[in-house]
Amino acid sequence: MSQGNTGVTSQVVNAHACPVREVLDRVSGKWSVQILVAAAHGPIRFTELERSIEGISRRMLTLTLRNLERDGLVTRTVHPTVPPKVEYELTPVAMELHETLQRLTNWAERNRVYIAEARAAYDTERETAAGVSGADASGAGVSGADVVYSPNRPGSVASSLK
Repeated sequence: MSQGNTGVTSQVVNAHACPVREVLDRVSGKWSVQILVAAAHGPIRFTELERSIEGISRRMLTLTLRNLERDGLVTRTVHPTVPPKVEYELTPVAMELHETLQRLTNWAERNRVYIAEARAAYDTERETAAGVSGADASGAGVSGADVVYSPNRPGSVASSLK
């Protein structure tokens, strides 16, 4: 059924999808995930976050924390001491998200070897097919009939996991 027949336009679809997309973009960002994981065990100071997240700059940490605070995922508490002590803590909503991130991380850990083997098998099959058909390694000139990937064939990554 076409969009014209349903009365649903792309503007209506995008109006509903954009907020979800924005939330997903925010919480699935490289630095957001690492901050949420690092702060999951209770209040944490800026410098502790900075030390625990390899490769993040002070500016990126500041911006990401500010955005997470704006989204209601992190609370920032300034203690009236000299020098000021600032701590960040996950909100209950972020703790719920952390549980989901933990399941995703566990899935990635369980399947990382499988994925690495699948990539290697794919690359090998592409290179073999490219060599046979005279195409380059990108697969240009190789038709879908030339490359067949079956996860259940003997010797495949998937069959070895059974």
